[in-house]
Amino acid sequence: MNLFRLKPAATLLTALMVVSSATAQQPTGDKVDLETLAQIKAEAYQHSQVMEHLYYISEVYGPRVNNSRNHRAAAEWAMKQMKEWGLQNVHIEKWPFGYGWQIKKFYGAMESPAYAALTGFPLAWTPGTNGILTGEPMFAPIHSKDDFAKYHGKLKGKIVLIFDPPTLTLHTRADAQPSPTDEEILARGNARGGPGGGRPGAPGAGGAAAAANRDPSGRGRPGEGTWEFTPTSQALAGNHDLRNELNAFLHAEAPAMVLTPGYNGDGGTIFTTYGGSQDPNDPVPPPMVAISPEQYNRVVRLLQHGTVPKLTFDVQVEYQKDDQMAFNVIGEILGTTKKDEVVMVGGHFDSWQGGTGATDNGTGSSVAMEAVRILTTLKKPMARTVRVALWGGEEEGDFGSAAYVQQHFAQRDTMKKTPEYDKFDVYFNDDGGSGRFRGVSAGGSAQMGVIFQSWIEPIKDQHIVAVTGTEFRPTLQPGGTDSTAFSWIGLNGIGFQQDPLEYGSRTHHSNADLYDRVQKDDVMQGSMIEAWFAYNAATRLDMLPRIPTPEPLKK
Repeated sequence: MNLFRLKPAATLLTALMVVSSATAQQPTGDKVDLETLAQIKAEAYQHSQVMEHLYYISEVYGPRVNNSRNHRAAAEWAMKQMKEWGLQNVHIEKWPFGYGWQIKKFYGAMESPAYAALTGFPLAWTPGTNGILTGEPMFAPIHSKDDFAKYHGKLKGKIVLIFDPPTLTLHTRADAQPSPTDEEILARGNARGGPGGGRPGAPGAGGAAAAANRDPSGRGRPGEGTWEFTPTSQALAGNHDLRNELNAFLHAEAPAMVLTPGYNGDGGTIFTTYGGSQDPNDPVPPPMVAISPEQYNRVVRLLQHGTVPKLTFDVQVEYQKDDQMAFNVIGEILGTTKKDEVVMVGGHFDSWQGGTGATDNGTGSSVAMEAVRILTTLKKPMARTVRVALWGGEEEGDFGSAAYVQQHFAQRDTMKKTPEYDKFDVYFNDDGGSGRFRGVSAGGSAQMGVIFQSWIEPIKDQHIVAVTGTEFRPTLQPGGTDSTAFSWIGLNGIGFQQDPLEYGSRTHHSNADLYDRVQKDDVMQGSMIEAWFAYNAATRLDMLPRIPTPEPLKK
């Protein structure tokens, strides 16, 4: 899940409405194939390979910063698996992006007044130290562009701490949110309303000030941008134009390194993303490293008490510059009688660098791969083609999925449709971490809500009980996750609501985004449900109802 668009903490509390179980009995619902459902459940639970997929995606090839060597190697592995399962037309589709980047080595320590190993990692698209760097830190918090003049000529050669020390408080409750009961899911959905299709527990933007100044696309809006630094690196990375202004200043002032405390977390958990840019035309900052908030605060306190510590870092990174075209991974189970009509499943394949991208979004990619593996294993004929997509560039702004829908279906500015547009049925997206599926968005269609209710009726024992998002609201731009790239051009982009667990509090974009934070039973459940939804969509008599087609953008 990307962070550089406005991403409300869309929880199960924000559902528009829940379609009652009585609605599922209306004639407009679907009669479902319970025999096939039993076979899907048996394969998903008794012969699951979803954690094996996750092992390779996360443990072997993670982290997978977009267009990095790791990301490319993971794509080769995924395509090999798809071909072995019998998928057709397995390939990558490229789109322009910029440099890849990944960590090769990180070492950090405080040498004096007492030795302490520093927990941390470099911010993406920032350079390494070109060997061992030892220097003195300088506390120089930047709150606005006015501070540039204050520090002009004073930062050269220093290890600069440009963020205020975060305030850390005692944890008085568990980080992981308890899973609500089925009754609570239904009651909360009925009581609160709101847009469907969100991801429970998705973190907010890190403060109202940071959110107010961040463009949901991550690229900056023309004529917009005021510096409003919170003690977070989100304010650094969230707006392309502001980030470039800061990096140009830092490049000119030539500090040896910039330190940040990340934008969230404590107790050794560090949340941060990027500080530089994949664009070769953007200014290159000095090396940037996030260390744990407690350690960052210790350095600040030492400086405030007149003690100047000595810090040492050795950071090696690799910029992948030979191919600036990023990619999506595509594979298909060809349909029988209506193979030109398409049902899609997927999740984003790229990740950030602090952990291994296990919960964001190794889980969603693994679930999508497992769903198509289940369907190929059962060898059940499906009228429509089922296509799986593992998206690139989600973390930078849904770039991969937005490029895909505009190439295949319609350019958003003109809404000139390709022949594929009218043959597209639905896309099912998984990008909510490790939690089990508890609800599904109807994508803004009440009629879709009734159909989905009939699909979940026989699997309510699996604790997916709610259908949300039955009132239409247009998607103004892609934002939050890849399903919005579809709804942005008037196609069905459907998201599942999941138990939040510790996604927002521990794993999302952090160094704790690791394999061991994934709950096996939950991703097995998600795989079963995604396979079931794809099967129903691919075999029903008619394509699913569709949301209104948007008007061309006004110039």
